[in-house]
Formats: sequence, C-alpha cells, structure tokens
Amino acid sequence: MRIVVIGTGAMGSVYAGLLADAGLDVWAVDSWADHIEAIRRDGLRVSGASGDRVARLQASTDARDAGPADLVIIATKASGVEAAAEAARGILAPEGLVLTIQNGLGSAERVAAIVGKHRTLIGVVGGFGASMRAPGHAHHNGWEFLRLGEYDGGLSPRLEGVAELWRKGGFRVLLFEDIHQLIWEKFICNVAFSGTCTLTGLTIGEVLADPGAWQVASGCATEAHAVARAKGIRVDIDDPSAYVRAFGEKIPNARPSMLLDHMAGRRSEIDVINGSVPRVGAEVGVPTPVNATVVALVRAREKAFPA
Repeated sequence: MRIVVIGTGAMGSVYAGLLADAGLDVWAVDSWADHIEAIRRDGLRVSGASGDRVARLQASTDARDAGPADLVIIATKASGVEAAAEAARGILAPEGLVLTIQNGLGSAERVAAIVGKHRTLIGVVGGFGASMRAPGHAHHNGWEFLRLGEYDGGLSPRLEGVAELWRKGGFRVLLFEDIHQLIWEKFICNVAFSGTCTLTGLTIGEVLADPGAWQVASGCATEAHAVARAKGIRVDIDDPSAYVRAFGEKIPNARPSMLLDHMAGRRSEIDVINGSVPRVGAEVGVPTPVNATVVALVRAREKAFPA
C-alpha cells in the first residue's frame, strides 16, 4: 500500500511523518523545494502533541515520481486542489483512492469532478494547531480526531481499510455516514478563529480572552451556524459560541493557517473560509455582516501581498 501526500505544509507533514514513522510506504510531494530537500537529507521531523520523532520517507517536488499510489492524500490549500487532483489522477493505481482534507467549503466537489466521486473520500481534521518550524520540521499543538467519510455517503470496507492505515500512525479515527455534516461543523470553528486571529494577530487562546476579539469570533460562528441551518445542513450544534469556545480551549497557543499566511506575507484562504459564509448566506437569505466585514478587511490587507 503506497500512500502519497500531495501538499506537505504543516498538516500534510504531520500526516506524512506519522504515517511513515509507523512503517508505511509514504511519499511526500510539495512544490517547496527546500522542504523536500530537507526531508530527503535529514528526514521529516514532527514534534508536538504526538511526541518528537524523525521519519524517513521518499520525497519529491513532482508527483509523477511517487506513483502508482494506492491512496493519495490531498493536503494542499484550497487554491491548489485542482492541480493536486490532476496530479493524483495521473498516479493512481487501478483501485486507488483520493482522500482530500482541506479547510473551508467546496474542495471535495472540485476533487470529485476530476478523479470521480467513486474514488473520492473526505477527511475532516481540526484541533491540531500545526505550523512549520523550518524546512523538514512540522509542529502541532493538539492531536484531535480524524473524521472520514465516503463522498457519496455510507460506510464501506474500503473506508475502514483507509481508517486502519491512519490508526497505525497513531491517529484517532471516526467514520461517518454523512461526512458533509462534519465539514460544516469544522467550518464553523474555522470561521470563528481564522479571520479573527488574522486581523488581530492573536493566538486562539488570546482571542478567547479578549472580549472584543471574542465578540467578532463568536459573531462569525453564529452567522455560519445560521447559514448551515437555513441550507438544511444537519449540524449537531445547539450553541455555536459555546461550541467554538470549547474547540478553541483545546489549542489555545495555536495560530490558524490564515494568520500564518499573513505573517509570511502570503495571501490566504479567506474566500473559502469566512468568504463562504456571505456567499452561501445570500443563497439562503441569511444576512452575514460580521463575516462580510472580516472578509473585506482581510482582502484589503492582502492587496499589499504578492499575487
């Protein structure tokens, strides 16, 4: 069973490193040449909530080097999903599967359109608080559940087989008949902290402790929750503010990837995270002024960043 992780930023590196450390055949693929070179030379270090280890695995900037793949994990940012899916399609083994794990909304649909719904699995991960410390070194503050599901719903032997691979890497895995519900439940947490932390420069714990920042974060989550309900998404959340606070309290020192992007002068995934709330809200007739304001401010800051 060959596993290829396309997109080995912070979270992708955690996946690749822990799976490889368990003795699985893993390839890391990323366009960051210095990172790939560090992995080839020194191994991939993963530190934090899972311990501190250096995994040995194959690495390349070209996915074609890694095939054929029995499982491709797409861990890129949303902007890289289509290119990653095209690369995955080119290296899949005859019965190979693609597991896509992204923030925000819409990535799974774009992957399924390229590789086929029948080959697409969806993962939902939150509560890791991962970041890159240096090329070849990823760190994560938490180690919460990985939730898996079939794109078209239901449970299957192949889904359980993929789950068992992750369990070998030490991950705690839950399987869901309707993974799309979980996407929205994670999305509500992302919406709360991503834009708020990015605009304030605060960690998640600092947002929780600051009344003004928390008002914005809570407002973002409440709007996203209202949009989900209006759209008919079954989310098991009665109080969105309490839900995202409980989530944030588990990783108080974490900085969302959107904030890390701005710290590095990179444009963020604002359009698929906070930006999705006004877009879907308009479709279902729910006003979303807090998220709309956050999006406008983030976009204004990003005008000074490279394209």
